[in-house]
Amino acid sequence: MNEEQRSLLLKSSSRFPPPQGVKLSYGTAGFRADASILESTVYKVGILAALRSLKTKSVIGLMITASHNKVSDNGVKIADPSGGMLTQDWEPFADALANASDPGDLVRLIIEFVKKEDIHFEGVCPAEVLLGRTQGPVADLSLKLQNSLIVGAIALDMGVLTTPQLHWMVRARNKSMKTSEVDYFEQLSSSFRCLMDLIPKGSKINEMDDKLIVDGANGVGGEKLAGIKKMFNSLVIDVRNSGKEGGVLNEGVGADYVQKEKVVPCGFGASDVGLRCASLDGDADRLVYFLVLPKDNNIDLVDGDKIFEQLAILNTNRNEKINNYYHACLGVLKKQGLEVLFTPTGVKYLHEKAAEFDIGIYFEANGHGTILFSEEFLCWLEARDNELSSMSKGSEQQKAALRLLAVSKLINQAVGDALSGLLLVKVVDRTAVVTANAETVVVKPLGLQEAINAEIGTEDIIRVYAEASTQDAADSLGNSVARLVDKFLGFGSSS
Repeated sequence: MNEEQRSLLLKSSSRFPPPQGVKLSYGTAGFRADASILESTVYKVGILAALRSLKTKSVIGLMITASHNKVSDNGVKIADPSGGMLTQDWEPFADALANASDPGDLVRLIIEFVKKEDIHFEGVCPAEVLLGRTQGPVADLSLKLQNSLIVGAIALDMGVLTTPQLHWMVRARNKSMKTSEVDYFEQLSSSFRCLMDLIPKGSKINEMDDKLIVDGANGVGGEKLAGIKKMFNSLVIDVRNSGKEGGVLNEGVGADYVQKEKVVPCGFGASDVGLRCASLDGDADRLVYFLVLPKDNNIDLVDGDKIFEQLAILNTNRNEKINNYYHACLGVLKKQGLEVLFTPTGVKYLHEKAAEFDIGIYFEANGHGTILFSEEFLCWLEARDNELSSMSKGSEQQKAALRLLAVSKLINQAVGDALSGLLLVKVVDRTAVVTANAETVVVKPLGLQEAINAEIGTEDIIRVYAEASTQDAADSLGNSVARLVDKFLGFGSSS
């Protein structure tokens, strides 16, 4: 570090004195505390991001967000070159930096760390940091960071984003892809349309079944859902708690509230009984589904565990032809439930383990999770698709390859993303059960119709609607069929 760098750091850090009597620690959510004491920390994380960029010779992300917490409880975190979380090896230095007692201590820590990590300030590539923010009292500090990073660092303000969008942009930038918000939505659009085009005949459902009511947690996700609605005229999405109605971020709303309290969020009630609903959290990296029950504001919750099971089915049973041909190594991980693999608690451990496989799927019960595809497997899929396109275009094997390629582009492989997850679950809903004969016979999964016939004899049934001579008999019949659907699909969603 030259004298100019040292002088600038001493001068700029003096404007951001650390809070007294507070010790901060970098975790899965970065640094998180009340916004009133975070100014110094946000400034220092700007330095951390620039150093990380110089070390990796890559673009780094810096996100300021309240996430799923109350609006005053803001946080700041780093996105590594892969779009994932800051490597755990740098967390002790992050803690020391945030808790530096004065400008002199801060500069001393930086000099020692730069020497230890062999970081060069005068390299060919300057530090480059993408800045993103949601709502919150310290969000506008991201603009100030452009003038407080290490000399020579380039800070690009990407504007108001969901946290997953910022992570996606960092990953895309380091893969030499286009990285604007428009590019993010275009990738979601093209991959979703591809998957919908691959849905088997007999999977179409009516508009009422297709309607989805989404709780936006009064956060940025509600605003971004408007962009998705514009892309797909066929999607019937009613967004509530978008933040425009005057509600408070994450207060009585959002995925975290719904998943923990197991009640309807604000803005939902008796008129929504029987309709499909979903909740995002404040920065749109968590997603849960629910059905409103007839009384007491209770819900039938489809949490991250159940979403996980649906996505696992989509990427195994639906694509067994291509998976068996490649002998893909599939790893499925959950925080709780029927684990296939165990990791310590926390997304950073789940993500790291999932990355070891050709297809790695993980979800926490709170609705945070994603699917990872290895580069080797994706390259093989591309080559296989090209081969099949010339030899047997339109074959089941080619469709399976196209489906997996589309899933790899629709899902946000950098981090859990409620917007991309919402679209992917929509595809799963359309393909879980395939029918024929005016939707009176179940074709897939194999064996389900025969089991239903054996259970109900000559009773009539349409979808999940049952008729019987009495209400009790109809309820019993419906529950029997629901249990059979669970058995064959593995959703575990009946009660």
